Amino acid sequence: MNKPRRLLVICPSWVGDAVMATPALALLRRELPGALIGAMVRPGIDELLAGTGDVDEFHVARPSGVMGPKHAAAKVRPMRYDTALLLTNSFSTALITRLAGIPRRVGYDRDLRGLLLTHRLRAPTRPDGSWAPVPAVDYYLRAAWEGLLGRIDPIPSGICMRLVVSKTEQEGADLVLTRAGVRPGTGFVVLNPGGNNTAKRWPPERFASVGDHLTSVHGLAVLINGSPAEAPLCRSIADQMKSRAEVLPELGITLGSLKGVVSRASLMVTNDTGPRHLAAAFGVPLVTLFGPTDHRWTTIPTLPQGPERIVLADPGLPESELANDHPERCRIDRIAERTVVEAAQDVLTRAGLSPLE
Repeated sequence: MNKPRRLLVICPSWVGDAVMATPALALLRRELPGALIGAMVRPGIDELLAGTGDVDEFHVARPSGVMGPKHAAAKVRPMRYDTALLLTNSFSTALITRLAGIPRRVGYDRDLRGLLLTHRLRAPTRPDGSWAPVPAVDYYLRAAWEGLLGRIDPIPSGICMRLVVSKTEQEGADLVLTRAGVRPGTGFVVLNPGGNNTAKRWPPERFASVGDHLTSVHGLAVLINGSPAEAPLCRSIADQMKSRAEVLPELGITLGSLKGVVSRASLMVTNDTGPRHLAAAFGVPLVTLFGPTDHRWTTIPTLPQGPERIVLADPGLPESELANDHPERCRIDRIAERTVVEAAQDVLTRAGLSPLE
């Protein structure tokens, strides 16, 4: 396959998936130094990915509804892209690239969209034909390396998840931290109790208890993060805590300023949700809780990250099984509070942050 001169990358919609796509974008930039690389993203993802230098042009679209793909295609058609790489799996995003008249369309042959692709890549499967739990970072890298570039040699090492905090975003983070009463040099933990699926959410009262422990034993200020829709959940945790905690959705946090806040955190304790990947990209110590979603989908194998402890609801589940298939056995409330406290103490110790005397 000839190397593209004008490439459009269809990026994942979810925050965590978009961060896990950054190694693929970096790989494409390295391998295609003279090409124009555009990225189609949903609103907010352009802010998340800005500053790395791997994307020349962002096209922001939310292709929902019957006419959504047509409107999105109209945005990119004037750019005359010669190739599209789809990191997404959906039929609608493949339709966008077809309607935009992009002659080469590369992606995984999934969701009945094979006829819309000119170069189809087989997604890994399990023996029973279901999708294999391949880490998303590797999934996107393979689409770029084998699918687009046609390479069969090993993917280069050292290409990691990366985000950049701009000066404006740093100033926004400073403002949020000032509103939260966190002085420069003060250590703080970010609790992330939300998730797009309520089954992923560890009980709020346990987050509150862990926050109190981290304040009393480690002297960390507590910031509770979530989307605007999760603000009531975050507030309920703050109200249950004995020590002070601040709710970031109440302080004017944006995705850009969240990057700046997270990059300076001493620790994040989080469910399986997008901000986990922001923390990982900045090397922030992490404790990540997994219930009935298999952790292997989001393993971060290429990142020289800070210490992370992955806590599973059922660590004894056989490797041949997926947590997604065992919602009762892998209920997230099966994770004990003590287990999370011990995991937090472990990663803080490994990061060189000792408890208070």
